[in-house]
Amino acid sequence: MNRKTFLKQSSCASLGILLSPLYSNAFSFSDKKDVIIGHGTHRYKVDMNWGNLDPTRTPVKDCHEMVQDSKGRIVLLTNHTKNNIIIYDKSGKLLETWGTGFPGGHGLTLCKENGEDFLLITDYERHQIIKTTIDGKIVFELDYPKDTGKYDRKEDFKPTETTVLENGDFYVADGYGNQYITHYNHKGELLNIFGGRGTGDSQFLNAHGICYDNRDKDNPSLLITAREMNILKRFSLDGDYLSSVPVPGALICRPVVHKNHIYFAVLKSKNAPNSDSGFLLIMNHKNQVVSCPGATAPTYQDQNLEELYQTIRLFQHPHDVCIDDDENVYVAQWNSGQTYPIKLIRT
Repeated sequence: MNRKTFLKQSSCASLGILLSPLYSNAFSFSDKKDVIIGHGTHRYKVDMNWGNLDPTRTPVKDCHEMVQDSKGRIVLLTNHTKNNIIIYDKSGKLLETWGTGFPGGHGLTLCKENGEDFLLITDYERHQIIKTTIDGKIVFELDYPKDTGKYDRKEDFKPTETTVLENGDFYVADGYGNQYITHYNHKGELLNIFGGRGTGDSQFLNAHGICYDNRDKDNPSLLITAREMNILKRFSLDGDYLSSVPVPGALICRPVVHKNHIYFAVLKSKNAPNSDSGFLLIMNHKNQVVSCPGATAPTYQDQNLEELYQTIRLFQHPHDVCIDDDENVYVAQWNSGQTYPIKLIRT
């Protein structure tokens, strides 16, 4: 199904949402007018056609994550092994593809060394982290951290995300495995491990995404999503738990820091009747949610965020966001019928 057909059908589906008290703010739309979503200063026009390609030549399966490289290109990771990496320009024109060996390609992080771009890819089916050049040459492959004693077999290690510090150190979130966070130096040598499965402050249920937050230059930290717990957790770089930010009703994926804000794809609304109930979420520097494109406007009662719900049937399991230098947002989606990313143009 192409995106125009999906959106046209979704306008009818939205009428069903109107009947539910959980979706009292829902509305319908058609593809004959601009669709504007979001709240406050973060509002966006939906580009329904960005990045659409010929699926017989350049197919996607799940579009897991996206980054922008130093040349301004948009780099997409999909787990389709005909072309795991798809590189676009900002207009959505296909530039190049590569990669056939990442059946569980999930996490994609850009890192820079001496002016050169590299990629860190997590593959939960290979149980590995793979570092490549921007054009696909393998630099190293890391297997499961056996020596830590936290893993009995490689199948227990299913990494979902990485993040990189300025010195080249990187952290790996094992979001589909034993839920540990591992810290490596730039050579791939293990330095630390923390976290693990559980409901304590320093533990995780689905440590899906991780991000280095250096907005406070004097106190850099790690932001880690506990997706099934609807919580964003903050840790020191040494792995000490610092604080949590609840996001009721939102199964948040990777945190993406852009300037003073944090952006998330929300896989789905926790209590929604439909599974394809995702949206986007944007926090300011005070950890306050300021916009939820595709969902209810964020409201606080006694300083507590009210539960969030999808209000427009636009997104199907959004899995990651990429914010370009013009403040536009690109949305990659999981389990969306093999659709290409959506572009949201900042208004």
